[in-house]
Amino acid sequence: MAKLKPEDLNKIVERMRHQTLLRDGAGRAKVTVHMGTCGISAGARKIMSTLLASIEKQQISDVILTTSGCAGLCSQEPMMTVELKDQAPVKYVDLDEKKARTIFADHVLEGKIVTEFALGMGSERVS
Repeated sequence: MAKLKPEDLNKIVERMRHQTLLRDGAGRAKVTVHMGTCGISAGARKIMSTLLASIEKQQISDVILTTSGCAGLCSQEPMMTVELKDQAPVKYVDLDEKKARTIFADHVLEGKIVTEFALGMGSERVS
């Protein structure tokens, strides 16, 4: 196993800081790419890479990009969920890189839901 270098630890610290931004009120949005086995085989890695590139290119620091496992809709993969502060989450399905860039630009950055790619709005959790 490779030894960790100080720069590796700095990357881990930065990633963890980004993951807590939205919860602590500092983030504008949280984007979750569903990367269960079905999502990965359908192309979720390309979606994640596309979103990472957009964030890095635009030097965005207040958007949290994270992953989750299977969302239970394997036939709709690849999928991602966008959560804007104080708004219900929106689940997007059947994604490709172009759709992911559109959703990122329109919904994440501008706050406009891209209804043509959205499956639904709201949380699937029952309180």
